[in-house]
Amino acid sequence: MAAAILCTSGSIALADKLQDVLDRGYLIAGSGSTNAPWHFKDENNELVGFDIDMLRLIAKGLFDDPTKIEFVNQSGDARIPNLATDKVDVACQFMTVTAGRAQQVEFTVPYYREGVGLMLMADGKYANYDELAAAGSDVTISVLQNVYAEEMVHAALPQATVDQYDSVDLIYQALNSGRSDAAATDQSSLSWFMAQNPGRYSDAGYGWNPQSYSCAVKPGDQRWLNFVNSVLHEAMTGVEFNTYAASFKQWFGAELSPPQIGFPVEFK
Repeated sequence: MAAAILCTSGSIALADKLQDVLDRGYLIAGSGSTNAPWHFKDENNELVGFDIDMLRLIAKGLFDDPTKIEFVNQSGDARIPNLATDKVDVACQFMTVTAGRAQQVEFTVPYYREGVGLMLMADGKYANYDELAAAGSDVTISVLQNVYAEEMVHAALPQATVDQYDSVDLIYQALNSGRSDAAATDQSSLSWFMAQNPGRYSDAGYGWNPQSYSCAVKPGDQRWLNFVNSVLHEAMTGVEFNTYAASFKQWFGAELSPPQIGFPVEFK
């Protein structure tokens, strides 16, 4: 029995995802293919998006080559099972960090902070959040239908009329037609939509309901988690910042300020 325990302990100690991936010669990465600006197919049928750029940064960190990667196209409900069964080495798929999920996977440092925003017509009746709030019940907000939609909108605009639609396209159509004064949507979607339609829409300048997006790995291999964390951290604060900032600009239309030199800002 003692020998069996020692043998098992030795096997666990030798588990090393980082070395396995290096020996294989390419990263196996889980993501989606239908949700711009995170992961979608471009006009050349190539997989692109912010999640895809993060995964390519990990491949570059491993092999000094962002193309050494095999993508596994997976649904949202396959993200955790595919990690648990080693079908993928890492998943980056606009995955919200929750305490429940953190019991099943190891989350990396966040690479994006999501939230709800309000999109306005650039030449519309209201110019910003303060004007929407001051208008009270005269304001109508279009939002994607779900059980929490009305509560979510009223957290920002307590008196607003809430119109729910069963697709994102319809909430934008309501805004375009004047049936709503603003569309409540993910801040990332708002930024992407504005970048694709310059001059047509504006951001009301107020965000709420924050949530963190992180990549995830299978639990139990601290060295692999540390490596992926190092890649993402240095993308946001160090040697790969220019790559991260270029991706952020491409997908969200925003210029990022370079990391402050001197005392590491993340420890303030």
